[in-house]
This record gives sequence, C-alpha cells and structure tokens, in this order.
Amino acid sequence: MRKALVLAAKAKDPRPNPYVGAIVVKNNKIIGAGFHKKAGEAHAEVIALDKAGSDAFGATLYVTLEPCRHFGRTPPCTDKIIESGVREVIIGMTDPNPLNKGAGIKLLRNANIKVKVGVLERDARKINSAFIKYISQKMPYICVKVGSSLDGKIATRNFDSQWITGPAARNFAHKLRGKFDAVMVGVNTLIRDNPKLSGTSKNIKIIVDTHLKTLLKSRIFSAGKIIIVTAKKIIDNKAARLIKKGAQIVSISAKGGRVNLRVMMKKLAALEISKILVEGGGELVGSLFDEKLVDEVKFFIAPKIIGGRCAISSVMGEGVSRIDKAIKLRDVRIRRLGKDFLVEGEV
Repeated sequence: MRKALVLAAKAKDPRPNPYVGAIVVKNNKIIGAGFHKKAGEAHAEVIALDKAGSDAFGATLYVTLEPCRHFGRTPPCTDKIIESGVREVIIGMTDPNPLNKGAGIKLLRNANIKVKVGVLERDARKINSAFIKYISQKMPYICVKVGSSLDGKIATRNFDSQWITGPAARNFAHKLRGKFDAVMVGVNTLIRDNPKLSGTSKNIKIIVDTHLKTLLKSRIFSAGKIIIVTAKKIIDNKAARLIKKGAQIVSISAKGGRVNLRVMMKKLAALEISKILVEGGGELVGSLFDEKLVDEVKFFIAPKIIGGRCAISSVMGEGVSRIDKAIKLRDVRIRRLGKDFLVEGEV
C-alpha cells in the first residue's frame, strides 16, 4: 500500500479527480502497477491490471481508493477488477463520492472477491484531502498563503509591501501556485499591489470584488483565465468592459454588504474549481477564517519588525473573541527558506 501511495503521488495534475495508485501482487511479487494521471485517462486499477495481464488471476490488488462502479469520464473499474479474476482487493480508503461510497466495495464482495478496507487510511486520506472536501461538500479546498513580517504585517502604514520576504521564499511561493486550480485575491490587494498572479497556464485568477472596482488596466489581464466574483448586478458598462477584457463575471448574493463567501465557494466548485490558493489581503483572509472555509495555511515569515497600528495585518476580519477559541493548526511543519521561515499546517 505504501508503494501504491508513492505511485499515486506521481500524478502531476489529476484534478478534479483524486490521486490514486494501484499495485497487483502475486506470489509476493509485483506483477502490475499504475497511477491515475489526469481526468479522462485510465484509472490506476485498470493500468495495473492491464500490465499484469492474465497473471492477475488469483492475485491481490492493492489500491489507495475504493474502485468506482459508475460511469464517469471512463468505464467502471469494478468491471475490470471482476473480469481479471483477482482473489482479493485491499483498499486504502472508502470513496467519499456519494455516487460510489461503499457501492464499489459491495459489488466486489458480491462477486466473491475478498475485500479489506482501511489499510494506511490516514495516509490515503491525506493525499486526497482536497478531493475529499470537493467531492463530499461540493466546496473547493482552500489554502491561505501569507508573506508577512515577524509581527504579522503584510504592508507598512503607507501600503509598501515589496518585498517583505526574500527571493527563496518568493520563488517557493510562486511554484506553489502550480499545485492549485486557481489563485485568489481580494480587490483591494489587486488595486494596491497590481499583481500579475502568474503561475502556470492552467491557473485561474479569481478576484473577490463586491462592488466591481477592478481596474481595466490591472496586470492580471496580461494572460490566463480570470473570474471576478461580485455582489453587484452585472448588467452595467463596467461589467461589459471587464468582460471585453476577457474576464468572466460571477454575480452572487451579498452577506453583510460583501460577497457571500460560502455561496461563492459553492459556485466555484460548480465550475470544477477544486483547489484554491488564497494570497490576500488581510480582510479576505480573515473573512475566510471567520466563515470556517480555510483548510490549510502556509505562512512565509520574514525576521523583520514593521510595527505600526495602521500597518496592514495578514489576518483581519472579525477574529475570535476568546483565546480558547483561537484557530489551532494540526500537523505543523516549519522549514527555512533563505533568511525566512515557512510555517504550514492544517486547520
């Protein structure tokens, strides 16, 4: 199963599908192995069984995720498994997809195949934490990325922010974008910093802009797909000009005079956006924490003190009223990047 998990992680971009690895074992030897590369291509079990060929009869199949029994972009994997003649299937975790949850296991058992579930389940769930949230809650997985001073500031009182962290941290953060479907910022950050938000060609740029203040001259229009989420009616001249510049305008309901973030996330998930990297600013980040929408954080911290009651903080919003209600991170990791530090963990 550990080998299957290592295989699963080799996929560069299976989103919105999960990371899955599979290995066929017979007489204590691996006779077939594979992993799911991307949506629309063969699933891991099919690849592994094809490599094993007729030798799969009587073998054991190890797979990190419950095999599917429904038609999606590809045929059901359970059909292939039953036809192969394997005697046992060992599964890392049950499929969180309501269309298949437990059904694939039941079908295999009905075909007189021995099934064991939950082997290295924690590892199997961790590699697919984004997929689990996306498929079960119909919400994207949200990672907040912050670059701040030691005292939690992302800009001075005069809004100067370039550069708080050093080249090593910035390069790491830039490469991080490639692991996400989209990069998100609030409109105030867009206007103040005018970032390109460049990552990979597949990255969607999402701007949270309640009142449609996005400037037509913003550098985000240089390339890539752009989604502007607003609470304003889109039938006006500004919207028409933004659309002409290449932006997709998504208009949703407001909450407290701002874009309803929970409704926004549901809408983005419906557009098959499964994993979002949020890069600021402080109000957007704080509001996401207030709404309990954040799954993971990556704080790049420079050993610098900015100070100032009017300097911009990395996390604003309402915040908590009591220390015992503070958000606590799990599986915290700390590493050094040049002169800076990266603190990351799950919420």
